[in-house]
Amino acid sequence: MPGYCAFCHTAVADGVPWCADCFADMPWNHGACGLCAEPLPTNALAPSTPRRCGRCLRHPPAQTSAWVPLRYESRMTPLIQRYKFSADPRAGEVLIQLMLASLSRGLDLGEAVIGVPGQRERTREQGFDHTAWLTKRLAERLKLPMVEAERLRETPSQRGLDRVSRRRNVKRAFAVNQPLPAAVMIVDDVMTTGATLESLALACRAAGARQITALAFARTPSVRI
Repeated sequence: MPGYCAFCHTAVADGVPWCADCFADMPWNHGACGLCAEPLPTNALAPSTPRRCGRCLRHPPAQTSAWVPLRYESRMTPLIQRYKFSADPRAGEVLIQLMLASLSRGLDLGEAVIGVPGQRERTREQGFDHTAWLTKRLAERLKLPMVEAERLRETPSQRGLDRVSRRRNVKRAFAVNQPLPAAVMIVDDVMTTGATLESLALACRAAGARQITALAFARTPSVRI
């Protein structure tokens, strides 16, 4: 409904699909780990200290930074589910605009955008590749070229798997078959353990990228995994 808040249906007049109250009440992922976007306690570190979770301090991931502005809870859960499982383009556009509104001015987005390749069977069932749709439109808005990665094998759904099983499930599942610039951004819709994005980050490193920003629209706190 153009002109109305996508969350409470209040009339809005500033061209964005949300009202000020709903935007302020979104489950923002403030103070997250800078490498995996895991939500951290607000008082875990001094504001000037780069935030890292204990897991990333012990085992740094393949990406060099992560930007996931929201948590997968509250208002974000039905929004993402409407987009992902009902192919609702209005919900997808709201996700894109929320991401663009959240981007930090100091964030280096790199020189190319690579989305996580969808499962062929799942894409046929749903009628579209939901991550590719988001990645293409995000790349267009950011005026960056989009590079397609290849899924080397079909993998079982990550739903219901623990962290170790997720990593094993997507290990060496992707490839990028062209040289990449030094700095790139990789995109998924929801980041749960980060296993899928890290697998894609490793493929990007093999193709020449060295600075890799993992970007997703929402992060599932690990306490719920």
